[in-house]
Amino acid sequence: MRDPKVWRTEILAGLVVGLALIPEAISFSVIAGVDPAIGLFASFTMAVTISIVGGRRAMISAATGAVALVIAPMNREHGFGYLVATVILAGVFQIVLGTLGVAKLMRFVPRAVMVGFVNALAILIFLAQLPELTDVPWPVYPLFAAGLALLVFFPKVTAVIPAPLVAIVVLTAVTVAAGIAVPTVGDKGELPSALPLPGLPDVPFTLDTLTTIAPYALAMALVGLMESLMTAQLVDEITDTRSSKTRESVGQGIANIVTGFFGGMGGCAMIGQTMINVKVSGARTRLSTFLAGTFLMVLCVVFGPVVSDIPMAALVAVMVMVCFATFDWHSIAPKTLRRMPAGEITVMVLTVVCVVATENLAVGVVVGSVTAMVVFAKRVAHLAEVTSVIDPDGTTAVYRVTGELFFASANDLVGRFDYAGDPERIVIDLSATHVWDASSVAALDAVETKYAQRGKTVEITGLNEPSARLHGRLSGELTAGN
Repeated sequence: MRDPKVWRTEILAGLVVGLALIPEAISFSVIAGVDPAIGLFASFTMAVTISIVGGRRAMISAATGAVALVIAPMNREHGFGYLVATVILAGVFQIVLGTLGVAKLMRFVPRAVMVGFVNALAILIFLAQLPELTDVPWPVYPLFAAGLALLVFFPKVTAVIPAPLVAIVVLTAVTVAAGIAVPTVGDKGELPSALPLPGLPDVPFTLDTLTTIAPYALAMALVGLMESLMTAQLVDEITDTRSSKTRESVGQGIANIVTGFFGGMGGCAMIGQTMINVKVSGARTRLSTFLAGTFLMVLCVVFGPVVSDIPMAALVAVMVMVCFATFDWHSIAPKTLRRMPAGEITVMVLTVVCVVATENLAVGVVVGSVTAMVVFAKRVAHLAEVTSVIDPDGTTAVYRVTGELFFASANDLVGRFDYAGDPERIVIDLSATHVWDASSVAALDAVETKYAQRGKTVEITGLNEPSARLHGRLSGELTAGN
């Protein structure tokens, strides 16, 4: 951080993200059914807090649409006080889940799901911009095109100043100087004129209140963690660095608790603003995240009238470029699709479809991950092979099992033996396999039982140590009457 270039990059990135957060926070406030200031306060407190306690440097957390969709029914049915209480309890849940190691579950998210997640986010961000480009005055379109041109070509001139900041400043100056009447940030809602003050939620502190808010709080905690951890993993890949997902999970909880006590609507990591910060602006430290939240409040409270004049066309142009940069174009290239296994393509497409259809990242990730597991299980199940030989003296049949034995492959195991035709002694060699679960042990028991019914003996050999322990513990205990 001693390098002046790093300071300049982080400061300018924070300023760009702070500007981009304003219309987003206001829009999410509308979704949640609260005053625009509530979303702006949440973005301020989330960004500043997570910059200190979070586990992923340069990632932006603020008010988000995913969280807004979860808590909107609470605000609509029970009032704002219950919404704030829900945010605080969700933060507590996130701390508990983070401490219990929920972040480790990210290891089970396949790459195809990650690619689908990224592509779906890019599509959702793009679709969210379309209302700003429909049924609007015609000058919006040339302004939008000019913004895209600046974002594409200005970096070729210099990388000292972020292109998004240049686009926002230039288009704002043009519209104000020429008196062009187009939708502006101010049209989204009134900006706050003072900093938020801490306080307790206006709800009765009773068991009834807890049972009312708990389901919504748990849903918010899970959605927020999933979106945050997926975004953190994406930033890890972009920056080629590692981050503490456990610290990020706990940090998200702390940030939501702080946000709740300041009367905010809660939030989580934001993929769009994070991409602006990391990929477009080149930020890499916590300073950019801290300044994004700080600049957001300063811009609203001190420079509210100026910020209100920013044309939405400028911000839409920035977000469209973010979509383009976020989407994994290589994943849909014909060359890639020809080489990719059909199951992987199915998982990726299903993840995209579910996320876009439901506008819920959690649904898409869960459906994609479950589908990937089914595809994997089906593929691995066919790898279990059974070969047999008869000893020259004809007294022993030796069966050799290769591959992995688990619930999917073990189901076929019982039918692979010649119970009637084999000699009196049977050896089952498992040195080339691994016994993973109770289903496999039960299948081996069934094989032994079928041979025993014909007066034949079975010897199981070659079990590795973990398989032997599992087999010794469960064998003979998985059928009724034992």
